Amino acid sequence: MTELIQAPGAEAAASAPGVFRTDLPGGLRVLTEAVPGVRSVAMGIWLGVGARDESPDQAGAAHYLEHLLFKGTARRTAAGIAEEFDAVGGDLNAFTAKEHTCYYAQVLDTDLPLAVDVLTDVVTEATMNPADVEVERGVVLEEIAMRDDDPEDLVGELFDEVMFAGHPLALPVLGTEESIRGMRRDTLQTFWRDRYTTPAMVVAVAGNVRHEHVVDLVGAALAGAMGRAGSADPVPPRTAGVAVPVVAEPRLVLSGEDSEQAHLLLGVPAPDRHDPRRTALTVLNTALGGGPSSRLFQQVREQRGLAYSVYSAVAGYSDAGALSVYTGCAPERLDETVAVVRAVLADVAAHGITEAEVVRAQGNLRGGLVLGLEDTPSRMNRLGRSEIDHGRQRSIAESLDRIAAVTVDEVNELARELLAQPLTAAVVGPYDDEAELPGSLRDLT
Repeated sequence: MTELIQAPGAEAAASAPGVFRTDLPGGLRVLTEAVPGVRSVAMGIWLGVGARDESPDQAGAAHYLEHLLFKGTARRTAAGIAEEFDAVGGDLNAFTAKEHTCYYAQVLDTDLPLAVDVLTDVVTEATMNPADVEVERGVVLEEIAMRDDDPEDLVGELFDEVMFAGHPLALPVLGTEESIRGMRRDTLQTFWRDRYTTPAMVVAVAGNVRHEHVVDLVGAALAGAMGRAGSADPVPPRTAGVAVPVVAEPRLVLSGEDSEQAHLLLGVPAPDRHDPRRTALTVLNTALGGGPSSRLFQQVREQRGLAYSVYSAVAGYSDAGALSVYTGCAPERLDETVAVVRAVLADVAAHGITEAEVVRAQGNLRGGLVLGLEDTPSRMNRLGRSEIDHGRQRSIAESLDRIAAVTVDEVNELARELLAQPLTAAVVGPYDDEAELPGSLRDLT
């Protein structure tokens, strides 16, 4: 079904059955999905703004705002916001990523007006009192410290830093200790006013709702914000920014930490989220390291007992992507573990995966997709992400058909192309310098 673009205030079916979209004045998009048999509603205000949109002096601003906006508005204190949601048993939170930010709530269907009123108030009318800026500075610094104490999170940050070196995608979502300590209130306010505008905003709601009722609530709540222009484009054209550097040779980065395990991320560049091969990539990833029957899990954990945790993952951005393998193991077993992981990658690059592995991966993906949409927050997330990332809704049936259509030849052609590239590696563990790393890693460079 072709998506309908409607006049302001009109209702139209989006490209997925049961999903409706209305474009309000100022570029604000409202999407709803009625979920039969539930009494809850999940609502998210999505913004196409994330860590990659920050200038050097704003590093970490998107995430800092995620904390700060909940500290109070002209009509509400931070305690008052918490009390309103506690009084109805609701959930209120937010998250920040590289390319988007989401403020969300889950409540009973009868409490939807409260959720709309509070979320829109927080996102557009926060006061950002100087004292609150300082309080949340401490909280964000503690979050950075917590990340640094979690080797699996830290190795992910290091991997992005070296994989996307020289590109905004290399920036950490949390910012750095230095950037947060130096963050000024007016810097946060400028980022907020410039970026949190209605053309960058999507309101997604799923649950026991009527579309026209949601549109009326959201339209009234955000009437003052519609059309408010920032001094910068709220959604920078992703492809018009800094070109993603080509990884022409192997890269290795080490963070020496006093940890019990060595933590490794090993990977290569992969297609961006708009590439037609993305579905084949998800099948490849699932067969490679997406579950207990995958190549990596069987070779590293089941057959050799080298690690408890081993998996592969894909990241897809508007103009770049990555396919990576994570594992954590005893430092004395890192050499063997790396050798096995590299052998698996080399074998898949040279000989591909089997028809049986493709069929098993497709079944895994189909089941995960359907089972993952059994609650209203999952449905809301699908609505918001699809609109922010692609500007359209893909039906579940269409997604299932795309998975089923992937062939073993498509997967293996992609595997040959991707896994023949130079490897990027990030390591966190008890090593003082790269000379102490095992030969299976040092010979990458």
